[in-house]
Amino acid sequence: MSEAVNSPSGDSSPQRFPQERPSQAERAYLTLREEILSLRLAPGSPVREEALTSELGLGRTPFREAVKRLAAESLVAIYPRRGTFVTEVNITDHALIADVRRRLEGHAARRAAERSTEAERGELAELVELVERVPEEPESVMGVDARVHRTLYRCTHNGYLESTLGQYYNLALRIWGLFFDRLSDVTSHVTEHTELLKAVIDADADRADRVAVDHVDHFENSIRQVL
Repeated sequence: MSEAVNSPSGDSSPQRFPQERPSQAERAYLTLREEILSLRLAPGSPVREEALTSELGLGRTPFREAVKRLAAESLVAIYPRRGTFVTEVNITDHALIADVRRRLEGHAARRAAERSTEAERGELAELVELVERVPEEPESVMGVDARVHRTLYRCTHNGYLESTLGQYYNLALRIWGLFFDRLSDVTSHVTEHTELLKAVIDADADRADRVAVDHVDHFENSIRQVL
């Protein structure tokens, strides 16, 4: 499945030059990442090179480069002589992930409010409209949420912050996917982004920071309630 507006993995990794087509290695990474984040490649399942390169239309060399990148992001684990496997979702890690995100999401929202360009604010305004009409289905809800987060990370104009938050967001996204059907009112989790996006558009850094942290806390509390 290719990267789409409403795919669970949301927008791709930072693309500073949208007119350029992604390399084969980048395409392989994005494709495999989506398979993992959407749980089509389930936690603990083997990452079989021959089957997946054929099924997903990927070359072997780009595939192997993608696997190494995913291993660095803790989405797959490589075991010598045993093979490569999608990492398990350890729910006890959820609080630790949330602890990191609580600090960084607020900081990212603040920086996005301070640094986003006029063109980026226009993009964020379009996302407000998308958030307000998101369908109540898992792929759409999670896809829009991912797109909002990844766009805000890009608007920080800090590649280190963007990369770090992207990695932790991916880990949180898999947890969300596992418990999606047990969570109540998941659409409201995404519609909360309306206030955050508007704060960034208005360059209100303090409000953006506060709303972003509240959003992470809400997500953590929702997961904790179903454990």
